[in-house]
Amino acid sequence: MGTSIYSAEQVRASIGMAEAIAAVRDGFIGLARGDFEVPVRTALCDGRFLVMSVHHRPTATAMVKTLSLNFEGRVPAIDGTVVWSDLAGTDHLVADAAAVTTLRTGAASGVATDLLAPPNASHCLLIGAGAQAADQARAMYAVRPLQRLTIVGRSAGRAQALANQLAEELPRVSVVVGTDVRDVLGDADLVCCATTSTEPLFELEQLRPEVHINAIGSYRPTMRELPDPILADATVYVDEVEPVLQESGEVIHAIAAGALAESELTEIGAALLSGAAATGRTVFKSVGVAVQDWAVAQLLARD
Repeated sequence: MGTSIYSAEQVRASIGMAEAIAAVRDGFIGLARGDFEVPVRTALCDGRFLVMSVHHRPTATAMVKTLSLNFEGRVPAIDGTVVWSDLAGTDHLVADAAAVTTLRTGAASGVATDLLAPPNASHCLLIGAGAQAADQARAMYAVRPLQRLTIVGRSAGRAQALANQLAEELPRVSVVVGTDVRDVLGDADLVCCATTSTEPLFELEQLRPEVHINAIGSYRPTMRELPDPILADATVYVDEVEPVLQESGEVIHAIAAGALAESELTEIGAALLSGAAATGRTVFKSVGVAVQDWAVAQLLARD
């Protein structure tokens, strides 16, 4: 019996964003087909500790991820391990969960954006400059002809440091730091929200008539990045309905207010299977499901 250990750097060296997007897309489709056994994740200490597990029936493989999350000054804010097991063998894989989580979350946004965003979308507003932000930008670059990236964060210094990093990574993209979301929204055709906000970040009237929004930051009922009118106006896609109904503050609030019905939520895997996608204003709301982690971990297992 052997154990392969992947550090954060080794995860990054092994898997590029385009490959991760393809793997997560296949994972969502498999989820829609019923290929996965996915228990609802365990949340402890008001969501500061998470345990996620999944079993892929066709390959008899499983993944368990444990996470601790502390966005109040700890670096890194996300920490933990991903463990991969295969019934056909006794070898195991252990990987850095922060790298897997940020990569798979970016990839999920990439899948949704590729399906839903205008084909010529070229200006992305990235709200948030924390642990998840960079991979959101990388995913937008992978699926759309990105020309402009505007970053707005609570810390100007952190936003500028992220802008400097991404300017080196993303050729031909003008990367700038903004000071006010309202100054940029009317010109952005892609919006990525990667914050832990408990209050909506912007209003419906500030958006373009055709815009795609990825809202991936909030993962607890007390968090909320989008207001009710946006969810009422847009076509809303989710990674999986059950966990979103339990954990997404935006969706919980909008349903309670009568602005949104559970029947109006479309799982992204079902949309990928049908090939049907809305136009106009679209939202992808993700709280993260273990299938996404499995999709990335299986790439490492094949390495």
